[in-house]
Amino acid sequence: MTLDQAPSLEVDPLIDDPRTRIIVCCGAGGVGKTTTAAALGLRAAERGRKVVVLTIDPARRLAQSMGIDSLDNTPRQVKDVDGGGELHAMMLDMKRTFDEIVEAHADPERAEAILNNPFYQSLSAGFAGTQEYMAMEKLGQLRARDEWDLIVVDTPPSRSALDFLDAPKNLGSFLDGKFIRVLMAPAKVGGRAGMKFLNVGMSVMTGTLGKLLGGQFLKDVQTFVAAMDTMFGGFRTRADATYRLLQAPGTAFLVVAAPERDALREAAYFVERLAAEEMPLAGLVLNRVHGSGAARLSAERALAAAENLDEPRIVDQEAGKELRNSPDSTATSGATTTPEVTAAQQPEATAAQQLAAGLLRLHAERMQLLAREQRTRDRFTALHPEVPVTEVAALPGDVHDLAGLRDIGDRLASANGPAGAT
Repeated sequence: MTLDQAPSLEVDPLIDDPRTRIIVCCGAGGVGKTTTAAALGLRAAERGRKVVVLTIDPARRLAQSMGIDSLDNTPRQVKDVDGGGELHAMMLDMKRTFDEIVEAHADPERAEAILNNPFYQSLSAGFAGTQEYMAMEKLGQLRARDEWDLIVVDTPPSRSALDFLDAPKNLGSFLDGKFIRVLMAPAKVGGRAGMKFLNVGMSVMTGTLGKLLGGQFLKDVQTFVAAMDTMFGGFRTRADATYRLLQAPGTAFLVVAAPERDALREAAYFVERLAAEEMPLAGLVLNRVHGSGAARLSAERALAAAENLDEPRIVDQEAGKELRNSPDSTATSGATTTPEVTAAQQPEATAAQQLAAGLLRLHAERMQLLAREQRTRDRFTALHPEVPVTEVAALPGDVHDLAGLRDIGDRLASANGPAGAT
């Protein structure tokens, strides 16, 4: 099956359906997820919905394109949106989101102890998977507020798109893991028994860990664990709730990819994972697809024409005479050409031929690129013929304003004449 035979992804029915409450744009890094999410959010807002776009992109292009000086952990309304809806945008602040969780689920004294703990500060700022987990926490918070008709999520630029699905379980497993439970044991026993247990039962273990990690670091971890003890179950509960939210009928996943082997391989893995987890896949946005206005001229014919123009059939500019191996030479034709006319015309003719040959070679390269992209797309479609697809053509530059996002959304939703996201 070729891409032309694959089912078409209908964007407008998806964003118009009031039952669609969450759209998750996912895929490998650098394939245009952020712009796709922003364009979808703007289009949905201008079709009457109240939308918030949550981005995890560290770049500031989204804020700039929406006319906002900067984005932070609080949704900000975008001005100059047409239609009857509203568009809000925000950028995940990973540490601030973690702080909000602590402040919401611990008494003030314990919250202060946690927030000032060195191990917590390291965990909240850069622990592996924390960004993905906090993106899920923020999504859960936004959905619980029930303030927006539609939430569009731009997933983190992870090494693998699968990290986004794995993060809630991974962090929950870490907090429920054996290492944490061992460190919590002294605090749970309490009193003299707890001290005796710590001094006797854990002396060897803590001594070893102290040598490996440093005594102060181990103390910080134990203090953190003791303060967070009552919150660990909440992390697991919220992670499970968010995971169920992703599986709910009101959620739609859009896999964004470029027509390149690695990006589409990642997209294929993600499609398979979504199916295994029973999560609703809306379709594939195939981004940055190249095209040509002269597709009927094949690469082979263009190269042949370029080579023909490069054949030595032109006048020798220095001597003002035709080359001896030219079939149009006066020696064979009997025609006479004045040296003055030939010399005057020759540089212009040569330059035109060189330009034409260069353009033909560029066209041949473009057609070869198109052929590679087509083969890559066809391989994906053959593996996943059930996945609806929409194409988005490559643009020469980035999108910098609402007009650009609006154009992206228009063509994303159109069966003909797709546009490009960056």
